[in-house]
Amino acid sequence: MPGEAILNHLMAAILFAQGDAQGARLHVDASLAAKADHAPIFLLAGRIARAVQDHKAALRYFDRAAVLAPAKEVAVERARALDAAAMRDAARQAWRDVLSLDRQNREAAARLGRLLSEEGSLAEAAALLEQAVTGDAPASTWFDLGSVRHGLHDLAGAAAAYRRALEKRPDLSEAAVNLGIALQDLGDLDGAMDAYRRAYRLRESTFGAIATSLSSAPHGRLWLDREALRRSLRG
Repeated sequence: MPGEAILNHLMAAILFAQGDAQGARLHVDASLAAKADHAPIFLLAGRIARAVQDHKAALRYFDRAAVLAPAKEVAVERARALDAAAMRDAARQAWRDVLSLDRQNREAAARLGRLLSEEGSLAEAAALLEQAVTGDAPASTWFDLGSVRHGLHDLAGAAAAYRRALEKRPDLSEAAVNLGIALQDLGDLDGAMDAYRRAYRLRESTFGAIATSLSSAPHGRLWLDREALRRSLRG
């Protein structure tokens, strides 16, 4: 029954769950061609289109799903699609819309917090990211919170957030570098060096950022011999 909408919808869902987005798209297109016109099929079609980076199609499907059955789930998917398409202004408003529907949505708080932090609205971003890290937040959200706290000169808070990011992702070299910078700014040069050593061991390309930070005032150290610094970082 190649033209049956429900069966094609089911096959699309199964293939998509198995990671076969292209195969899933063939079946979702067949379901839509059979005049399927209910929110779940457009929601699935949008997710599949986003997975293959067809952002225009994804937004078109999510907009149709929202018309058929307005719901928080559709609002979240639409915001994700706008974010993936790098449509910053629209994404910012979409995440605000999600929060207006669900004040406790941590994903929306995290994504909106990051967008606002990139635009320099640090105080509002900090409040959102504080909300986002309640519960089991990913390393990326803790890292964003650390960056915002650092920008607001809350050095101890920034260091704590970077440490949480490293607990979540021990290989996150950027968090180790930033932890070192925060500790250095706090005057804890020994702690900073430990963090810098960790960052360098994770990724040697962090050396430039480490050397620059260590040479800066007021709590830096002038390393005239860059090879001596490398040896120190290798431990």
